[in-house]
Amino acid sequence: MNEPAPNPLIARRFRGFLPVIVDVETGGINAQTDALLEIAAVLIRMDWQGYLYPAGTLAHHVQPFPGARLDPASMAVNNIDPDHPFRFAVPEREALEAVFREVRREVRETGCTRAILVGHNAFFDLAFLNAAVARTKIKRNPFHPFSSFDTVSLAGLAYGQTVLARALQAAGIRWDEREAHSAIYDAERTAELFCQIVNRWQEIGGWMPADD
Repeated sequence: MNEPAPNPLIARRFRGFLPVIVDVETGGINAQTDALLEIAAVLIRMDWQGYLYPAGTLAHHVQPFPGARLDPASMAVNNIDPDHPFRFAVPEREALEAVFREVRREVRETGCTRAILVGHNAFFDLAFLNAAVARTKIKRNPFHPFSSFDTVSLAGLAYGQTVLARALQAAGIRWDEREAHSAIYDAERTAELFCQIVNRWQEIGGWMPADD
């Protein structure tokens, strides 16, 4: 409750965009036909020296939409049981509205114009997010519809690695394969990676907050 207000300086860092790390777990690779099963979003804040840090995670288990496909190969990877009673899954619209509400608040409080999705292979997460928005007819989507920041490219540049586990290892960030393929775990590790790369760029003089 005593956390300081979001620093508006971040609005100047990314041309008015607020980076929000997003990871989804799904029932396949086709955003139009396959189920969205988990979504996690990590809010990013900036301290008064211009350094980024993760500032909280929003997450929901999601009920497959009616008629959604669950590919056995994908389900074997994420080990999600869509019918497990302790998932406490909610409908897509409820999950998205809850996440979007907090993201819109952060956008507003930082003086940004909208959120931009950050992900590892961001096109995948953005495609599923956009498909769910279209299905649920949500009007107030805070995310840019097609622009994104991809930690695959950033990690390839910074560490010479594009696989998330290897990029994290190269960055000195803990990775536990047993916890992987959970939207919360993957989003939080991706957030650490994104912040570390951006902060390192600042340290070598790539961007510094200008004096007002």
